[in-house]
Amino acid sequence: MNISRWFTSHPATVGESYGEHLVTATSFGGRMMLAGIACMLHGLLPFLFVCTGSRAVSELNAQLVARRSGGAPPTALRIDLLNS
Repeated sequence: MNISRWFTSHPATVGESYGEHLVTATSFGGRMMLAGIACMLHGLLPFLFVCTGSRAVSELNAQLVARRSGGAPPTALRIDLLNS
């Protein structure tokens, strides 16, 4: 098997190059990690990050659905420090 296919076969199934997929997946993963940290801090200090976790999940889901249907690319990473 051609080693380059390991890096290009899945991105091709979602209409992306390897580089595009790397940027998109890293962006989504970074957003999930930050939201996860916010959720853990919310557990400790319930007055912080009241809507951050659920908002991140909703926004990421909307972005994934839009990407699948050929909609707009993901929006820029947004970090909410306090409940807005």
